[in-house]
Amino acid sequence: MSLHITDDADADALLTTSPLALLIGMLLDQQIAMETAFIGPLKIQQRTGSLDAAAIAGRDPDEFVEVFRQTPAVHRFPGSMAGRVQTLCQTIVDDWGGDAAAIWTAGDPDGATVLTRLKALPGFGDQKARIFLALLGKQYGFTGAGWREAAGGYGEERSFRSVADIVSPESLTKVREYKRAAKAAARTGS
Repeated sequence: MSLHITDDADADALLTTSPLALLIGMLLDQQIAMETAFIGPLKIQQRTGSLDAAAIAGRDPDEFVEVFRQTPAVHRFPGSMAGRVQTLCQTIVDDWGGDAAAIWTAGDPDGATVLTRLKALPGFGDQKARIFLALLGKQYGFTGAGWREAAGGYGEERSFRSVADIVSPESLTKVREYKRAAKAAARTGS
């Protein structure tokens, strides 16, 4: 398994090997380009020297905001998103012993259970949780029973609806086209 989400070899390698990086990238994926969001964990690691849930949660919040503000910025909203990343990391420490992968591995959970666990994370609403579950199932080796059903439309094969479907520059283009069409339909009410 090797993820190809960002078109940056180092960022994709980190996403492939670090479940926490993947969760943080998903959290950051709002109001910025997907690739920028998923490169964010690498920027955090490079600037802090670590990508560990307890270390991030325990950092001084003002210093962590500065990590986000450094050029190039981790996110266009550095203050709020730095806080959200720290809150997510604290939840992973408190609820999952600091092990992000435990969310989808502890107790051999099925898809519905993982969806419930994801939706309990700060910053993960229903849609983001379903997209992340689809990413786990399509590209990260999660095989829990019923994951496709729990992920809804995002779990469909060759749907090209989200980051879960990005495996190449061509698939990225298809996902972008789908998102543009969905936004246009929402604007026109069709």
